[in-house]
Amino acid sequence: MDTNASPATHSNQTVLVTGATGYVGGRLVPLLLSRGCRVRACARNPRRLENRPWAGHANVEIVAMDALDLASVDAAVTGCGIVYYLIHSMIAGKSGFAEADRTAALNMASVAAVRKVKRIIYLGGLGETDHPGLSDHLRSRHEVEAIFNQGAVPATCLRAAMILGAGSASFEMLRYLVERLPVMVTPRWVDTPCQPIAIRDVLGYLHDCLEAAETVGRTFDIGGPEVLSYRELIHIYAEMAGLMPRIIFPVPVLTPRLSSLWIHLVTPVPSAIARPLAEGLSIPVVCRDDRIREILPRDLQSARETMRIALDREPQAEQDACDIPPETLLPPEWTACGDAEYTGGTQLTLAFRIVLAAGIESVWEVVEAIGGNRGYYGNSLLWALRGALDAIVGGPGMKKKRRNNATLDADEVFHFWQVYRIHRPQRLVLASRMKVPGEALLVFQLRPLSGQTELVVQALFLSKGLPGLGYWYALYPAHQWVFRTMLRNIARQCKAHVILGPEMVAVE
Repeated sequence: MDTNASPATHSNQTVLVTGATGYVGGRLVPLLLSRGCRVRACARNPRRLENRPWAGHANVEIVAMDALDLASVDAAVTGCGIVYYLIHSMIAGKSGFAEADRTAALNMASVAAVRKVKRIIYLGGLGETDHPGLSDHLRSRHEVEAIFNQGAVPATCLRAAMILGAGSASFEMLRYLVERLPVMVTPRWVDTPCQPIAIRDVLGYLHDCLEAAETVGRTFDIGGPEVLSYRELIHIYAEMAGLMPRIIFPVPVLTPRLSSLWIHLVTPVPSAIARPLAEGLSIPVVCRDDRIREILPRDLQSARETMRIALDREPQAEQDACDIPPETLLPPEWTACGDAEYTGGTQLTLAFRIVLAAGIESVWEVVEAIGGNRGYYGNSLLWALRGALDAIVGGPGMKKKRRNNATLDADEVFHFWQVYRIHRPQRLVLASRMKVPGEALLVFQLRPLSGQTELVVQALFLSKGLPGLGYWYALYPAHQWVFRTMLRNIARQCKAHVILGPEMVAVE
């Protein structure tokens, strides 16, 4: 293997990203595009990539590739100078996963050599190869690494432990465990040392390797600035999420299999995914050296800072990650289009719609007047009571009035609301500043329909722990009553005939 091969430059190489539907790959593609790369993104089912914001980018090509099919790999690799290999099995108990990983890596190594690929960049896992407790999945990762290092094409192999950021299965498992369990009975590995790394830094290393000659033909451990136990991560998460400190009782009887079943019971993370994650935490996973930090210096992000960004849930809940311009880069710690359904924590919604025989401008005028002289279009006593209760527990209550009864300004604060987004005459988003166990948004969405207007009002609640769930479901019947009344009275204020509704609707 030629370890003196020159690095690739953005201008003369097409970069193949395998595993583009995955957590890391889905975030790497837009980063590469933003840095001027031509990218070929592949997946076994390319239709899973069609809704990504970057799918229509001029410099991206989406292709099908089954890593177990040599001809399929050859078709995907042909014409590419660099390959990012981000494929691995995460399904515990899947028959022959190690053999499948081995075959896929051998296919890529052989095709890359024939097609004169200049380099393979592989993201594997930390963990001592000769450790007696090394899990089958980590052992398979190391075997794939060895295949690439022994191949004819120069490889850069990066080893990482837990990756922190919304959407990462490890982080989401941590999120749900901490938010749902004030008291935890945990396996003994809760005190095993781990060196987590922010997704921002993983992506940075993957990208910067492209033009760093010193990384060609070498293997590096990558990790964040801290070595932490899972117990410490639990406490940090609780602190950053504003939760009470969690009480932890480690016990010796929870095997990885039992741990994964317990995790599946408490969280929406499937046990088949939780098991390899739990197995990976059962041994120390820390960097043995920091050579990468000398070659590619970075201001590494701490666990606290990463969690702070990942837990900035209001903007994530309000924006549609699948409906942004292809050149827009969201913070990688946020949820992204294509992430698993359980990503982002407990998010609860309730929405009602009504269709009115009125123009969108006239309906918007009434919507924008909410909270002013017209109040909240019904249930005035309920709103007053809610404001009084909020004031009693230290919230803003209903004291602060609107500056103008007709129009709202961006960031304006009135009663217990703040104008979070306003796009006339289509969308108004109010963020609640009430003292509640979570974060809440009230969204008004208007859409013209051939002389008619559809108005959808949606409550979106980002629950904080079990108290948040209790709060939401306790008020759920009242919220339904309030929304139906609100929409009927908005129709009366518009003097508009009701074509349809009010009716409850599902909002994705």
